[in-house]
Amino acid sequence: MNPRGLATLFYKEVLRFYKVWLQTLLAPIVTALLYLLVFSHVLEGHVQVYPGIGYTAFLIPGLMMMSVIQNSFANSSSSLIQSKVSGNIIFVLLSPVSYLEFYAAFVAAAIVRGVAVGLGVGLVAVFFVGLPVHSVALLLLFVLLSSAVLGSLGIVAGIWAEKFDQLAGFQNFVVLPLSFLSGVFYSIHSLPPFWQGVSRFNPFFYMIDGFRYGFFGVSDVAPALSLAVLLLALAVLAGLTLLMLKSGYKLRQ
Repeated sequence: MNPRGLATLFYKEVLRFYKVWLQTLLAPIVTALLYLLVFSHVLEGHVQVYPGIGYTAFLIPGLMMMSVIQNSFANSSSSLIQSKVSGNIIFVLLSPVSYLEFYAAFVAAAIVRGVAVGLGVGLVAVFFVGLPVHSVALLLLFVLLSSAVLGSLGIVAGIWAEKFDQLAGFQNFVVLPLSFLSGVFYSIHSLPPFWQGVSRFNPFFYMIDGFRYGFFGVSDVAPALSLAVLLLALAVLAGLTLLMLKSGYKLRQ
């Protein structure tokens, strides 16, 4: 292991998104709050998903996790594609940093950005409605695992994409639909049986449902199942990412 190289690459990745914090941190927080204002204004008092829990309170954890998902993916994927297009990825590849350290630094930076945006959404949203906390440990576990999964997926997408429009297509046709159709704005129990079954194949659903359980102690599926799905997704994506990095696929070729 090269701790200094790992720390330096991690610092570089954090500094990259911090330097443009208006775009990478503030903008997604404002976007999530606009969703909160619109949907809570329209549906509060008309929809109650769980007994004793208002719709606005139900909505906040979903928006927090959706922000974590989208920004964790965006951080690692945008960093890689920018480095590939500009050509400065060569300086990272020539540095004494192994593919394991490369992966760890990029995923850790994605976790920092995802958690920062999710926390920002939560801190502002509590001014609208207070949230109970059923389990702090589960909240931390789900948010860290989810951001690690999307950080890994972002590396895969960034390596695969050769230009910005390919990465935009991946985000617009894969990440965005899966995050919107994962139970952010509704419980899957409100769907017809067929679409309930389809939703259970969406890994983002388990991220949001497990995270919501950490607040309310109720969820659409057992939190143990959600946790198992996340661990499996992280293991698969981490293995795929490390294989791509080790082989130099579209990086050294």
